[in-house]
Amino acid sequence: MSRAQQMLETHPRALSLEASVLAACIDECFVCAQTCTACADADLGEPDVETLLRCITLCLNCSDICLSTGGVLSRQTEFVPDQARIVLEACIDACRRSAEECDHHAQHHEHCRICAEECRRCEEACAVALLALPT
Repeated sequence: MSRAQQMLETHPRALSLEASVLAACIDECFVCAQTCTACADADLGEPDVETLLRCITLCLNCSDICLSTGGVLSRQTEFVPDQARIVLEACIDACRRSAEECDHHAQHHEHCRICAEECRRCEEACAVALLALPT
């Protein structure tokens, strides 16, 4: 059981989503944020950095959006489903864009391949959470 799920299960109020779905999304958001930050940093160290500028930007954007999404979803006391929907949709879009761009470089840069895989995992976890949101 992840730390996020442990925290959610000890929350004094009823959760807005099933704890396992919510925790999986929160966990993936934070892992994706770290992965994208590390990928962007590795891109900066590559000799062909000029060809990786879009990848760097999309990875850093994805990282920031993932951090925000994980934070918003972690706040359950006065959960606002409409805001959660907006951040989840933004996270899905950012992860998709970052994964697509990293795929372009995956043959030459292993860190981009790893990042693309993680972005897809996060995108999927966010999509599952989005479907589970109350209407």
